[in-house]
Order: sequence, then C-alpha cells, then structure tokens
Amino acid sequence: MGSGSWSTNVYDAAARYRAASGAGAFAYSDHVTSSAPRGSWTAHPSLDPKDLTVRESRDSAEHPASAAISVLFDVTGSMRSVPQTLQTKLPELFGLLLRKGYVEHPQILFGAVGDATCDRVPLQLGQFESDNRMDDDLGNILLEGGGGGQMTESYELAMYAMARHTSIDCHEKRGRRGYLFLIGDEMPYGKVKAREVRDVLGDDLREDIPITAIIAELRRKFDVYYILPAGSSYVGNTEVLGLWRKLLGQNVIELDDLDAVCETIALTIGLGEEAIDLAEGLADLDDVGSDAGASVGKALAAIGRDRATGPAAGAPLIDGATTPGAARTTRL
Repeated sequence: MGSGSWSTNVYDAAARYRAASGAGAFAYSDHVTSSAPRGSWTAHPSLDPKDLTVRESRDSAEHPASAAISVLFDVTGSMRSVPQTLQTKLPELFGLLLRKGYVEHPQILFGAVGDATCDRVPLQLGQFESDNRMDDDLGNILLEGGGGGQMTESYELAMYAMARHTSIDCHEKRGRRGYLFLIGDEMPYGKVKAREVRDVLGDDLREDIPITAIIAELRRKFDVYYILPAGSSYVGNTEVLGLWRKLLGQNVIELDDLDAVCETIALTIGLGEEAIDLAEGLADLDDVGSDAGASVGKALAAIGRDRATGPAAGAPLIDGATTPGAARTTRL
C-alpha cells in the first residue's frame, strides 16, 4: 500500500460534504453504535485484523524512499476523543512532515486498541497510506468506548500484530526503522496471550509471549513511543508512566494538551530523522501558526536526538550482509 499523495483540498472537500450531509467524521462508528446491539459490534472490514496477512509500506516510483509511520490509539473510555483530534489535525501533521522536510515519503497507518478481555473489537488496523485514504481509515474506526476499568488495555496485542504482521521497505531495504506511536493512558498486560491472538487475529500461536519479548521483537522494526495525553483518565499516573518507562525508556511522552498530539508526532519524527533539533521544530510550529509550541517543547525535552537505524552499522543481517550507516534526511 502507500500509493498516491496527500491533498488538503481533498480533505477539505470531504469535510464539507460531511457537514452538508449531516454525517460525522466517524460515520461507521456512529452507525454501528446507534443501530446495533453491542454484542453484535464488529470492526469495519478495512480494519478487521482477523486472519490478517500483512500490512505493507512499500517503495514505488512515486515514493522511492517510503517511511512507515504507525499511530495506534486507545479507544476505551475517555480516550475516545483522541481519534477525533487526530482526524481534525491531519492537515497539520502532513504539512509539517512534508512542507518542512522532516520526511519526504511518509506512509501512515492508523489503528485502535481496546481490551481483549472484555471488548467486542479489541484491535483495529488500517493500511499504510500516502494519500487521503488514511482519512478513510480513521473514519472507519469503531469508537467502542469499552475497557475493563482495571488500568490495563491490550497494547501488547497491538504490538504483536505490528511486529509480526507488517512488512516495511524502509527497514527491509535500507535498515531504517519505522515509527510506532501508541497513544493511551493505561498499561499493557504482562504477556501476549496465545488464546487472544487466536481469537482476534487467527494466528495459531501456541504459547504466551512475555511483554518484554514482543517489545524487543517489535523494536527491531520500529522506534516505539508511548504518548499519555492530557484529558485521559490516568494522566500523570506514576504506576502507568513507570511501567512504560521501564519498557521503553525515554520514549515515553507526557503531553499536557491533547490538541498538540499531531505536532508532537511530527516533531518526534523530525528529531528522529535528524531533520531538525527541538528549537528548529518549535520555530516551525510558530511558522505554521500553531500554538502548540509550549506543550510540545515540554513533552519532547527528554527525547534524545540520536536514533538507531536498525541493526548497528556493520552488524550482520539475516542474509549475512552488513548494514551500512544509513543517510539522514537533509533539512530543506
């Protein structure tokens, strides 16, 4: 996937059409939750992970150096406002990534996380897209609003799917990891449960996988970040933040303004690509008229600039070749 190019004009036209017709940005969720009993709710076919093969981010003549970016958010309880914020700010996200030269060929996958112990739809995964189809994927997400109320959700199930059911050319061809942002306010369960993998994804997994093992596997392919935004149920919770920091180190971001989530993602990628330093990124926010600078600057103060490019330079790959030092994005 990943053909085509993002157009703000297409995005604006779709928004005007929805407004004129009285439809919301999340029409599938609105339809399902208003017309069907909860026990029959299902994921939209375009995001259903059952019998998932692979989500691909591929190079092409149009996008010769694709960069895989994944954004998965908790849609339980108070976190249901996150996808609405993302949807309204997609133009700002793409504007920063492209016009400011952070990454030339972004391909973005959106997905949603629930709780496999109690939700009807605990996992939803779109495709990696370069064009306005990513807006369609967002609009097809079911905002279930469930969760079990025990300060844990099935982030580990989502990480399993991203580790074992994605194929990304930036890593496979160039030794550069993609980006995965998990946006939530709770903790993962301590292991990927084989039963849940079989039920939700259809994989014939025979044994549970410890959370540390699946994260280690995932981080060979993606730089993984956890964002805990303001307005969520457990904002500032030391137990939640402590566990995620134990798992991801400095890649845990506390954000005091939910409206700044797209700018935070964009600048994190710009820092990772060494296209900017933090001061340059904050100046870019001022340049595009964003008022998120204070929140983003505070949130990213602890994020280091150095970003590994997959296996260390000179380390053996699976096929016995070695990874050259990957070139960084040049700032425009």
